Amino acid sequence: MKQIKITALRVVDLRFPTSRDHIGSDAVNVDPDYSAAYCILETDSALEGHGLTFTLGRGTDLCVAALNYLGRFIVGRTLSSITDDFVAFNRTLTDDSQFRWLGPEKGVIHLSTGALINAVWDLYAKSESKPLWRLLAEMPAEKLLSAIDFRYIDDALSREEALAILTASESSMQQRADKLVAEGYPAYTTSAGWFGFSDEKIKRLCEEGLADGWTHFKLKVGGVPADDLRRGRIIREAIGPGNRMMVDANQKWGVLEAIDRTNQLAELNPWWMEEPTSPDDILGHARIRREVAPIRIATGEHCHNKVMFKQLLQAGAIDVCQIDSCRVAGVNENLAIILMAAKFGIPVCPHAGGVGLCEYVQHLSAFDYLRVSCSLENRVIEYVDHLHEHFLTPVDIRRGRYFLPETPGYSIEIRPESLIKFAFPDGEAWKS
Repeated sequence: MKQIKITALRVVDLRFPTSRDHIGSDAVNVDPDYSAAYCILETDSALEGHGLTFTLGRGTDLCVAALNYLGRFIVGRTLSSITDDFVAFNRTLTDDSQFRWLGPEKGVIHLSTGALINAVWDLYAKSESKPLWRLLAEMPAEKLLSAIDFRYIDDALSREEALAILTASESSMQQRADKLVAEGYPAYTTSAGWFGFSDEKIKRLCEEGLADGWTHFKLKVGGVPADDLRRGRIIREAIGPGNRMMVDANQKWGVLEAIDRTNQLAELNPWWMEEPTSPDDILGHARIRREVAPIRIATGEHCHNKVMFKQLLQAGAIDVCQIDSCRVAGVNENLAIILMAAKFGIPVCPHAGGVGLCEYVQHLSAFDYLRVSCSLENRVIEYVDHLHEHFLTPVDIRRGRYFLPETPGYSIEIRPESLIKFAFPDGEAWKS
């Protein structure tokens, strides 16, 4: 690898006023302004590394402050000094003896760590002239393992088990890559079922989605029971019995209420119930799963770290593992979670939407298919049709499928004019 030195870190508080149109609204997050703490790694070459962590408006400034603090650990480093020993770099960010107290490995600090690590991977992929999914898929097993920290998870997944998974997939990887490039990766849409949408708008968006080739639709629930059921019936009637419908409560209920409410929605034949209760309640999810079967339970977008995912899997608490590209500490930690899910036989269906999450997670799902699970069965990537126009390499969605990028990097670079217009609080979008 050419020696590339990181010379500076720039951080932007980036916010889009999506609350004005109820975009992203659910039973808990009623007025989200899709936002991001966005960072740029400047180098002594022509390349830059871009990364972000997704937020909902207020509080983005806290992630910005954390990113500026973490920047002291990366400015002045060469890219190869990081990628040659990624685990050591990860621990530099997460194990600062005083700063770690604010986590450890959770919350604002971990969100910000994810943005920085993802920016490193963006720079790494650009330096290799590959999109991230291809960089990961073509990486030798031992090199992949060198990016994964097995501390705290080796009781559930050993390094030897991970090596066996990655090695077994190598010989047939190219066949799957050819299929993925030609046919795309299956997706589902959340854009039809936001909480603040009227019944008429939900029906219209479902009909438009069907015409565009969508077969999987998600509805936000967690309101008045009769309203949830009415809205659910609208979607089920619109999409018919042959297409899949998911429901998402966004952590609205306690365990007992979640069981009752999920069973009330059973007539809709939901493919999964998402985030029925507190994201931290692992045993609660396990009880809900037992008592609402055969409805599948999905969660993960608010899991702090790989340890929580480990326990959800060990406790038999989920049927669907919903990784988030920047809730945990970036690509490295997601590699560990994807491998754990494969060992436990749980499909990975990433959380997406927001700002850049769709652009991010297509790479992670492609890696899962090419080098880990080797399967598309019961696997879909979430898609939300908002804000993609701000990216230099926006997602390519056709007939309800993601078609993968070939542009080098992690597909997360935002147009310079958007960074200026939507910077908070002085950007043009916020002055009015």
